[in-house]
Amino acid sequence: MPSSTFAKAPDRIQRSDALVMQQTTLDDLAHIQQLWPAFETLVGLRARKMYAYVDLEQNTYTACTPVRDGDDPDELGLRLGTLPGGTFLRGRLIGEPPQLYERIGPGMTQLQAAAQVDRGRPLVEYYRSHNEIELWVPVVDP
Repeated sequence: MPSSTFAKAPDRIQRSDALVMQQTTLDDLAHIQQLWPAFETLVGLRARKMYAYVDLEQNTYTACTPVRDGDDPDELGLRLGTLPGGTFLRGRLIGEPPQLYERIGPGMTQLQAAAQVDRGRPLVEYYRSHNEIELWVPVVDP
């Protein structure tokens, strides 16, 4: 795997399921670009962990954030859902937007080519900061 794509060599991580507030759209750039600003305005960014997951079979893209005390998904017009856990192959992208976002698709493709993908779970993007994104590809446990 070319080292220029990721900040360091991909590694395996184990994650637990997480209860999240979420909003879903079609998995295409135009819909995704409309979803994020509206979602961020609804939930706020202060001290929030932000994720997205892609269901390849349903062709959907879901922005989500873990539920915190005081959150009211119904009031915000958001659904409750689960960000699935399990074993993932993780790659880290570092750079400045919007070029950083353009590397997500190729990064996911490279991770999928490097592992036995668990097709029953979604691809995950974890937005660590404005200039760092972790890509998680679900893998079949050995």
